[in-house]
Amino acid sequence: MPEGHTIHRMAQDHFKWIGGKRLKVTSPQGRFEQESGLLNGRVLQSVEARGKHLYYRFGADRTLHVHLGLYGKYRLHQSPASEPRGAVRVRFIGREHTLDLHGPNQCELLDKKGVIASQAKVGQDPLRDDSDPECVLNKVLKSKRPIGTLLLDQSLIAGIGNIYRAEILFLNKICPTRPGNSLARGEFESIWSTSVELLRIGVKYNRIITVPREVTDKPLSRLNAQERLCVYKKDFCLECGSAIESWSLGNRQIYACSTCQK
Repeated sequence: MPEGHTIHRMAQDHFKWIGGKRLKVTSPQGRFEQESGLLNGRVLQSVEARGKHLYYRFGADRTLHVHLGLYGKYRLHQSPASEPRGAVRVRFIGREHTLDLHGPNQCELLDKKGVIASQAKVGQDPLRDDSDPECVLNKVLKSKRPIGTLLLDQSLIAGIGNIYRAEILFLNKICPTRPGNSLARGEFESIWSTSVELLRIGVKYNRIITVPREVTDKPLSRLNAQERLCVYKKDFCLECGSAIESWSLGNRQIYACSTCQK
């Protein structure tokens, strides 16, 4: 499933490609035909990202909400595009670009109240200027759940997925199984600031990069897949050389160094 940096990058790119333009909107698959008809001919006014959710605003009363889930994806074409291939839920057709949406987990047309209700379920997004880390802090410091589980709770912190949680905890030398209420305020504040920094890097380079700049002599844009991460799916710790341990936590596989993250 795409993590938050990918969704924010999509929001930027999609608006650049088709935003501010009157679009032809269709549902080649037929499963979104009625809703597409209500969007057809409207101007895409904005594309907003919140965690792993996208909101395409076609007016105060017309917002398309998309959550890609595990299998959803977009395909970009030059206009005029060829006939749709595969099950295309929604096709946005602009003068220069055509964007196809395949297999989303959620795809729904919302009015103003629906948008408010949808976004109320989404946690605080480290990439948004209107996020409230203090709200997250208060909930984390009262929770007995492991911090490694809390970081995956999208109703608490939106946009952090399995890779980022392992990397963020490693960089802060925090054991994933520590209860939230065992953290000091400063430890949580460091987790939050690391999340903001790494997600911003992810948006800029359109990929997850967590390795500290001081441990590589390459520009971040030139790092290969093995060089971009510190702990996730690694065999040995980048700092101390100890074996990386892996186990299931929050229904996902976590990776940590038992020496550095005691």
